[in-house]
Amino acid sequence: MVSQPKDIVMTDRLRIAIVGASGYTGVELARILVAHPRVDWIAAVGRSSVGRKLADDLPSLRGVVDLEVEAFDAASLARRTDAVFCALPHGQSAPIVDELRGHGLTVLDLSADFRLRDREIYEQWYGPHAAPERLAEAVYGLVELSRERLKTADLIAVPGCYPTASILAVAPLLRAELVSPEGLVIDAKSGVSGAGRSPSRAAHLPECAGGVRAYKVGGAHRHIPEIEAALSEISGVALRVTFTPHLVPMTRGILSTVYATAANPALDAEACTEAARALYADSPSVVVLDPGASPDTLAVRGSNRAHLSYAVDGRTGRVIAQAAIDNLVKGAAGQAVQCLNVRFGLSEGLGLPAVAVWP
Repeated sequence: MVSQPKDIVMTDRLRIAIVGASGYTGVELARILVAHPRVDWIAAVGRSSVGRKLADDLPSLRGVVDLEVEAFDAASLARRTDAVFCALPHGQSAPIVDELRGHGLTVLDLSADFRLRDREIYEQWYGPHAAPERLAEAVYGLVELSRERLKTADLIAVPGCYPTASILAVAPLLRAELVSPEGLVIDAKSGVSGAGRSPSRAAHLPECAGGVRAYKVGGAHRHIPEIEAALSEISGVALRVTFTPHLVPMTRGILSTVYATAANPALDAEACTEAARALYADSPSVVVLDPGASPDTLAVRGSNRAHLSYAVDGRTGRVIAQAAIDNLVKGAAGQAVQCLNVRFGLSEGLGLPAVAVWP
């Protein structure tokens, strides 16, 4: 059982705090960290539930976690922890992260506040930034593409769920110049947990449990600039994507299908598959399926896995790249822990759920 925080120094284990532990991402972090063999989770920081047992709000933690929610105090966290996960909403995270970094802490931020290096682009999509001077400091935490930079990063911007699936799918093709960077189309589908824990009409069971619908269509989704920034860096071209997200009646999971134009008419699925397996050869999280297979969100649910596959439509010259992830694990909390492992020199997959909850 996790004990109450104490001002102690442990040299063989990482002392961790979670700011914003009561949301879906926060509780997923908790699920992973309590089982991590090299982590002591010593502080749960919140606002509305200060002084309450965290397990009172998160029943899955009953009998496992005995922490009380404490008020945010950066100086106190700096004395007691090695790293802090910040699982706050966009806009609320930046000032907290800024204060934590001011005390020298390594911070893994799961909001969008530090994913975009360009302040103007960030403010176009999210509004005023509370700590713009930190943007250049952040390292984008898609581990498979940023592993070396993460080893020395003290501010890690953990990618969003849609970007994780979409970027992983098409990055090998762009890097190997197998497809054109122009005209990329991304069709993505997410479970309802992607909308967060706060009740809303869009996530209300009677209004989403029988249908599938697109939302934020026509270049309106905030993850677009994040996807474009990462893929532009990979391809060396300032590319644009057409991105359409869909809400599907399941709790967890994202399936992203990316359509790209083959650079060579003779390109086949085997070549795409080989390129992906070469790029992700060192990843304990990415599995590239054989040509002809298709990823299924059920096969990755609860795990930190990403299942990828490739097909080529010879009639149209289009490549179809697919990726399935659990949006709360590889798309958020699991990826954050993966970043933590790399940053502190641990085995990349340590403590991360590798086997899906299936069926």
